[in-house]
Amino acid sequence: MTGSSRDRDGRAAIRGGQLWRIAMFRAASFLCLWLVLAGANPGDFPAAAVAIATATWTSLHLLEPSSSRRSLVAIARLALLFLYHSIVAGIDVAGRALHPRLPLHPGFVAYPSRLSRGVRQNVFTTLTSLLPGTVPAGEENGHIVYHCLDVTQPVLDDLAAEEAALVRALYND
Repeated sequence: MTGSSRDRDGRAAIRGGQLWRIAMFRAASFLCLWLVLAGANPGDFPAAAVAIATATWTSLHLLEPSSSRRSLVAIARLALLFLYHSIVAGIDVAGRALHPRLPLHPGFVAYPSRLSRGVRQNVFTTLTSLLPGTVPAGEENGHIVYHCLDVTQPVLDDLAAEEAALVRALYND
């Protein structure tokens, strides 16, 4: 079979061998986490095995495996963009909070995300909720509604840049 098959949602389907590789990678990651947190005490191995197996099984069901490749360069760019926006927005929010007249123009904006509902949109709203001055506040007519400290700022442009960076970093299907 050439190419990759697609499931009913249009995502690339994962073959059995790929699923095992993903599961083994996740199990190894959870093992590393266990070793960092609990150390390598031989008496803990049975509990570690149960915890790692449970965490791996749960992660495979809650964070669906994907056949897409993650770009380390795009992930680094996303991290730098997030850091840049966090610093700029943090300085802006601090300046507004310390200003004698408190120059705020609070309100709501509706962002038309191109990401599918579910895990992808949840990752995006989680990422953007960490940026100072904007908080996802719900959904309306297929748009993500954000509460903003200043609606006169280019909030929609910033959200579009974050979404594009997230797509490049994580969702190159």
